[in-house]
Amino acid sequence: MDADALRDYLATRIEGVEQGIALEQFPGGHSNLTYLLRAGGMEYVLRRAPLGPVAPKAHDMAREFAVLRAVAPHFAPAPDVYLCCEDATVIGAPFFLMERRRGVILRETSDPPDPETAERASHAVVEGLARLHAIDIVAKGLGSLGKPEGFVARQVTGWAERWRRAATEPDAAMDRVIAWLERRLPVSPQATLVHNDYKLDNVMLAEGGLDRLIAVLDWEMATVGDPLADLGLTLCYWGLGATATDRPAMTSRPGWYRRERVIAEYGRLAGRDVTQVGYYETLGVFKLAVILQQIYVRWLRGQTQDPRFSRFGERVRLLIDQAERLAEQHG
Repeated sequence: MDADALRDYLATRIEGVEQGIALEQFPGGHSNLTYLLRAGGMEYVLRRAPLGPVAPKAHDMAREFAVLRAVAPHFAPAPDVYLCCEDATVIGAPFFLMERRRGVILRETSDPPDPETAERASHAVVEGLARLHAIDIVAKGLGSLGKPEGFVARQVTGWAERWRRAATEPDAAMDRVIAWLERRLPVSPQATLVHNDYKLDNVMLAEGGLDRLIAVLDWEMATVGDPLADLGLTLCYWGLGATATDRPAMTSRPGWYRRERVIAEYGRLAGRDVTQVGYYETLGVFKLAVILQQIYVRWLRGQTQDPRFSRFGERVRLLIDQAERLAEQHG
């Protein structure tokens, strides 16, 4: 990143920049790039789109900024935002600045917490999702963040189209998954805010006890729609090891809620019928396969050099097989 160009742009917009800035890239993540920016004794987080060409409508920093600005006053774990730059000539891509929160992000490479702490963390994560979905989108004026009517159908259609653009060869199993999703469309409950990527490494927990949600991160795909889509996606990662490592999934270790308890606890806290969650989990695994395929095809085309992406083709295959098994299991 051109730190001088960034400093010049921020000089009249952020106090203390005239004294200089310091940048440090945060590790982790497979798409958007995130940096710690220090200026004038203050700390900010800078988010920008990944390097190279990206999928249409993906990595929209201006939209993520707008979502956070709308949601943060009503949901304490959403960080405040300060500035959005849509001029890609400044650092090579649009970006925005948001508040820095301090806490613990548990990644699959992190040391696992002890069982009692893991149970508290499980509750904090599930309770946070139920709390997000409890926000009255009408009373808080958040309905314009999405189009809830036909939400699930659009999810299936949109992600199927993304798959077709990113696929490197025909895939009969994926075709069967898409057909099943189209055929089994559920009747959605009342619309809520939907984060659309709510998983363990997108939340920050309180240091020490891991018993409180300090922040929810990565709001790029947030919208208004069917809340069970969030629960389904969370389950994709919970205990099944859909990770970039060969270690057991964090949430499969002692103390973490079992998947059945995640579903039951969410249903209790949200006061919502969760009997059809199998459809939404299948949808979530399908979406995850498409997301990884989009990243993998960029690597194949030489549009990104990150060596982690070289194995994503194998992971896509495993996810497609998992989605088909789930579809068969749920009829």
